[in-house]
Amino acid sequence: MASRPKPPLILPLDRPCLPDWAEPLLDPPGEGEFFASRLWYETLVGNAMPAGAEALLAADPSRTVVLPLLRRSEGLASLTGPYSLAWRPLAAPAATPEAIAEAGRSLAAILRGGPALVAELIDPSEPRLAPLCAGFRARRVRAARFAHVDAWHETLADGMGWEAYLAARPPALRNTIARKGARAERTHRLALAASPGPALEAGIAAYEDVRARSWKPDEPFPRFDAALLRAAAAAGVARLGVLHESASGRAVAAQYWVLDRSSGGLRRATVLKLAHDEAARAASPGTVLTALMIRHLIERDGVRVLDFGRGDDAYKRLWAGERLQRIGLVLADPLSPRGAVALARQWGGALLRRLRDGGVIPQDGRSQA
Repeated sequence: MASRPKPPLILPLDRPCLPDWAEPLLDPPGEGEFFASRLWYETLVGNAMPAGAEALLAADPSRTVVLPLLRRSEGLASLTGPYSLAWRPLAAPAATPEAIAEAGRSLAAILRGGPALVAELIDPSEPRLAPLCAGFRARRVRAARFAHVDAWHETLADGMGWEAYLAARPPALRNTIARKGARAERTHRLALAASPGPALEAGIAAYEDVRARSWKPDEPFPRFDAALLRAAAAAGVARLGVLHESASGRAVAAQYWVLDRSSGGLRRATVLKLAHDEAARAASPGTVLTALMIRHLIERDGVRVLDFGRGDDAYKRLWAGERLQRIGLVLADPLSPRGAVALARQWGGALLRRLRDGGVIPQDGRSQA
């Protein structure tokens, strides 16, 4: 008979600073996954925490696995926010599947008898997921999976440069880049910033100015972009681009990317934010700037994967041809009243969708019987 696992460690993050013991489980900026780095989590906790939520780390006693979480009135959730593009359990680099499963047996204690944990933005191919869930199951915690968001990216073939990448894009996009790009060479200038200093500060001010004149709603956390850009630039992984009108000096488009590595170890660039001035829309400044930035990322930074983040926006399919559906998990104790309700709601919704997809239940919800 297996021994009862020791209780997990729960550490509230009452300030945006992760403990030193978590360092081996975090990815170094630029050399691992950006959204599993100290830089990302400390910026998120310091600048984009939802009202009434508490950030915490849940770890097994051996600190083999750490779950960055949010505690809210309705239960637990993954430590994510409106700017997050990915989330995963943090695990020691040398942790075996057996060690991760054992950590899951301990971590299950945070859910037994209580509310559910809803984790989002997970790559379904995440290798730590299966053994962790096996450990949860051994301690009565069940997982209900759901489709969360689409994410679009493009992996460049070996030896593929900017010209070959552009040639693989849809004709309409290539024509726009050719026409509007040629004009922009005469009437606009590009400003790039990648390091701390005056250029970065000017770029941040220009980005915020463009965003205020764009189609986008107000930011829920207005300090976040500047804080992330400064931290990422200090780590050498930020790429901020601003397109200015040469005559007036006015910024008409701005966007920023971060550099890291994909799960396959390839150099990757992910666009976190982009905006353009609606008054300058006829010149397609957003498209022109995206083309200039991607060319720079391929030719100067050696990027092999272009990631356009979460969301199924139509424009992303012009720049990227690979779709990943990130998933979510509802983890709960089925013998807990709140856990049972959360699991039943998720499993019932999934069954209803399958019945509708199979034609058993019409789309209007009425039975054919």
